[in-house]
Amino acid sequence: MSRTAAKQPLAFRARPQTLDRLRRRARESGQTQTALAERYIVEGIRTDEHPLIHFRDGPGGRRPVIAGTRLDVWQVIETLRQNDNSIEATADYLELPAQKIHAAVRYYAEYQAEIDEWIERARAISAREEERWQREQSLVG
Repeated sequence: MSRTAAKQPLAFRARPQTLDRLRRRARESGQTQTALAERYIVEGIRTDEHPLIHFRDGPGGRRPVIAGTRLDVWQVIETLRQNDNSIEATADYLELPAQKIHAAVRYYAEYQAEIDEWIERARAISAREEERWQREQSLVG
């Protein structure tokens, strides 16, 4: 999904209880109803296309994860790279079926820029935390 493309209107009818639940969730999450509905549509389509990928909230925002695990797609891709792009070695290391590694690779193939952005953010945080730890260590001995 292009973040810079102009949005287009979409009109549809929904059951009153669905709209009530959407309004409540939008209020609870601090989002507009439109933004939340769009997120649900986008994530629903992606989940249909990639059934082993789900989405989870976290400190850095919502991110794609491997269903039934605590692993983000970006973590699986990083591990794959560290294992010479071997699906089997990555599956063994993560103790996951190869099917789940394939699912992460398939998702990455379609949303590479998005996952690469997550990887870069994670690297930046890691570097910052390493520097902080080094400074602390220099103070305590």
